[in-house]
Amino acid sequence: MQRNPSPLLTLLISLVVCATLAADSLAQVTMPRLSYRDRTLPNGLRVLTAEDRSSPTVAIQVWYKVGSKDDPEGRSGFAHLFEHMLFKGTRNMKDEMMDRLTEDVGGFNNASTWDDFTNYHEVVPSNYLETLLWAEADRMGSLNVDDKNFKSERDVVKEEFRSRVLAPPYGRFFYAIEKYSFAAHPYRRPGIGSIEELDAATLEDVRSFHSTFYRPDNATLVVVGDFDQKQLDTWVDKYFGRVARPDRPLPRVTIKEPERVTEKRISESAPNVPLPAIALTYLTSAVKAGDAYALRVAESILSSGESSRLYQSLVYQQQIAQEAFAQADLREDLGLFVLGAILASEKRPEEAERSLLSELKRLQDAPVTAAELDKAKNQLVTNELRERETSDGKAFALARAAVLLGDATRVNSGIEKLQAVTAADVQRVMKKYFSDNNRLVITYQAETAKPQTNTGSGKKGGGR
Repeated sequence: MQRNPSPLLTLLISLVVCATLAADSLAQVTMPRLSYRDRTLPNGLRVLTAEDRSSPTVAIQVWYKVGSKDDPEGRSGFAHLFEHMLFKGTRNMKDEMMDRLTEDVGGFNNASTWDDFTNYHEVVPSNYLETLLWAEADRMGSLNVDDKNFKSERDVVKEEFRSRVLAPPYGRFFYAIEKYSFAAHPYRRPGIGSIEELDAATLEDVRSFHSTFYRPDNATLVVVGDFDQKQLDTWVDKYFGRVARPDRPLPRVTIKEPERVTEKRISESAPNVPLPAIALTYLTSAVKAGDAYALRVAESILSSGESSRLYQSLVYQQQIAQEAFAQADLREDLGLFVLGAILASEKRPEEAERSLLSELKRLQDAPVTAAELDKAKNQLVTNELRERETSDGKAFALARAAVLLGDATRVNSGIEKLQAVTAADVQRVMKKYFSDNNRLVITYQAETAKPQTNTGSGKKGGGR
């Protein structure tokens, strides 16, 4: 039941973008403030609600403050595993019943696991709101964490690992970026997990993880859409209020990533790599920090679209790479900025490395142009505006501010802070974080074929 963006609003956004791109400086776009109510139940559950009567639908989201960084040592993939397990049976629901409660009435549901949180979200016609609140509370308080569900969903996660990491030509490349970019912080454990560590897990391990993190005082419920606030409060109290708050403490990650003091180099290989690839990674500020906005603008200037600096330089002009990218992966504890390229035929990783470093130096040595700055900020602001067109998008924005940024009021200040970024800010963060000593270089190539050996029978064997 999620609506497509209205033609009028889409046209207005396009006109704003075109007008600001033609102007000498970025026109200020005012984001309509999102009015919301914030309360906490006695059991610790935080509840954020915002009424939006523009559509007879409602978005329900539950964000748990548990992500891959909270996986036990030697048990990577647990947060990812529970993203799947919460769709299995509970005391009152059969397996996959969440699909029936949403899809069968014209709505949808999904979930995702991140480094710092896991979220579950649904959109349904507003007359089904009470049913979905009951269902979310039921899987919060009475999930069946049994051997059958554990083993079936572990197999699903392992198959995801095979299909997303082992099978694609560059799956191991992006896995290596995650794995090697952090030395001590749990961010070094890729969220998808590993087959070996999942196989080593026991039912008791899984039950302990569930009872530790999946609880009301570690969750935020967000409801945005067509509802009556008084009726909603009654339902929330009725269904979520009875979920018990455990007496065991909530552990939090306290490990600090050491500052990089020298460049490090890693070489990775895989059997199915058609062309080499290279990545440069740098540790940066956390997502909450003020520098995050300038880093996002820098990412857009470097990598957003065919007019971006990396595409124009590495792909179009030099023809060193068939793909070049930058990513500001900003997380709760610290950020990771990645620049990379998948090479063109007959090109070598060292050529791409020189070109990537040259583009970094350009950003450090001279301010970006007004046109580049305006374009980047327009793209980011447009994305924010489009997100706010639906109840689901508003719920994501509100939950992200509250859970990841630690301040729900930031849902109404992000656009202003993005628009305030200057060329000097971009140049400053490029100088601050992108130093030689803060660089990890990962090269990725095809495995060298094993040499053939004589078997003594006159036939050649060996080889992959």
